[in-house]
Amino acid sequence: MAHEARLIVHVARGGALERQLREDPPANLGDDVVVDARPPDEAGRIGAPDVGRVVLSVPSPETLTREPDEVRRVVDGAGAGDEPLVVVIEAAEELREDELAVVLDAAGRSPRSVVLHVVGDG
Repeated sequence: MAHEARLIVHVARGGALERQLREDPPANLGDDVVVDARPPDEAGRIGAPDVGRVVLSVPSPETLTREPDEVRRVVDGAGAGDEPLVVVIEAAEELREDELAVVLDAAGRSPRSVVLHVVGDG
């Protein structure tokens, strides 16, 4: 049976966040995380998620570490279903290990896959 990623991170192709995740990734960016670089618009932003159900939208990744209980609550409370759960971050130039850990923890508790959709660079 193939290993399935717990977390899929959507980022703008060629943006600062994609570069950081490829060149200097957080230590916990391993087999459980897949980076999906998407073509950005002229402003360097990616469109709305094309799959899944948005369960949380935050302005920056720092919100994840300030409100980890909220991240867990919305992922845990999403219930059963086939479509992925989506956490949207409006802007981020980097993702730190502690920020990613909050979403990875929530994803590990859910039977559904989780998408971290980063709309654009900060």
